[in-house]
Amino acid sequence: MKRVLIITYYWPPSGGSGVQRWLKMSKYLPENGWRPVIYTTKNAEYPIVDSSLEKDVAPDLEVIRRPIFEPYDYYKKFLGIKKEETVKMGFIEEKEKKHGWKESISLWIRGNLFIPDARCWWVKPSVRYLKSYLKEHPVDAIISTGPPHSMHLIAMKLKEELGIPWIADFRDPWTEIDYYDDLHLTRWADRKHHRLEREVLEKADKVVTVAPDGAKRLGRLGNRNVRTIYNGFDRDDDAQTSVSQPNTFTMTYLGVLSKAQNPEKFWQVLGELAKEDNDFSKNLKIRLIGQIDNSVIRSIEEQGLSSYVALSPYVPHDQVSEVHRSSTLLLLFLMPDSEPRAKGLLTGKLFEYMASGRPILCIGPEDGDAAHILKETHAGQTVNFEDKKKMKEVIKDLYQKYLKNGLPSNESQEVEKYSRRALTGEYAKILNRI
Repeated sequence: MKRVLIITYYWPPSGGSGVQRWLKMSKYLPENGWRPVIYTTKNAEYPIVDSSLEKDVAPDLEVIRRPIFEPYDYYKKFLGIKKEETVKMGFIEEKEKKHGWKESISLWIRGNLFIPDARCWWVKPSVRYLKSYLKEHPVDAIISTGPPHSMHLIAMKLKEELGIPWIADFRDPWTEIDYYDDLHLTRWADRKHHRLEREVLEKADKVVTVAPDGAKRLGRLGNRNVRTIYNGFDRDDDAQTSVSQPNTFTMTYLGVLSKAQNPEKFWQVLGELAKEDNDFSKNLKIRLIGQIDNSVIRSIEEQGLSSYVALSPYVPHDQVSEVHRSSTLLLLFLMPDSEPRAKGLLTGKLFEYMASGRPILCIGPEDGDAAHILKETHAGQTVNFEDKKKMKEVIKDLYQKYLKNGLPSNESQEVEKYSRRALTGEYAKILNRI
């Protein structure tokens, strides 16, 4: 069996979306003739910890953990944050200016001195260790997955010095990430970010990402074809969970909800319907589970919806399927069309939503990648961020269907091609070719 080294910062006990792609790919690669070897951190600063994901790590999987220098202890001391508190990395949240100038300085340091990210000091020691390891334990290919994009720099150096075939896997963009312009970059830092990004895109044997629009964007930056392999869902995660219809019209959103994703028109529509229709008001329940930006909370309060909303922190992954299947409707908030990469946003939650069979209402570009998949699989529908009229019509229609038959599950077979097992098979074909 061929061996592939996977360089990833996120690995259990890390929770959240960053860990899912390669935890699941590693689970199914052996079925396709590839034995994964995981290179990851020993003492990482994870924003979310989820021990339930350990069940997907095979007992015989080789996992190499090496110490990493994390600057977040210094960051916490500087801002007066308790040592045990986690840091929301890569997520710039709108909140009260509690720390003021200290946060501004910290953000400037993050963007201009930690290039491409705060794991940049792990690159040299990792290259040094892995060069020695690979001479004694050779592999047939390397995959680096980012963000953090420092993982790509480790793989690029190994490729240059050892000549091992390399795939650069982008779960999110680098210089086109939505918060890039908020990093207060100097001209020098901006040039360095772009230079390193271009080197990775040009030197990798293959570049893979998670959505077609993102593949086009990366392709233009690196002047090459970029392959799309979606994130997908794992049937093992929801096989034991049955649909449990709630006795209210329960809308559920899971995951990070940033200021850029805040669907203000959607909250306006729900506020109006609750005032206009007493029956709708009695039945409405909104569950927001995960990291929710303060701007979203304020929008909800302004529309008089606070009493309908239940806020919950992160849910362990082994409970997510139950949350999905106990919902009337699953909400997916992307970004307005005005955001450069809105059409290419394909969050992992979309596919896990699809696996549940519950209907999905997506607020985002109607000609985007997510809208295309929802239409193809009959898993839900998409309404533009600014189309308040259509939004209202769709919600009223869904509510009437709920009153009549409880909104039945989607049983489309088109959904199955987005399973983690099927998508790992496609990834293995790329590994075989390089």
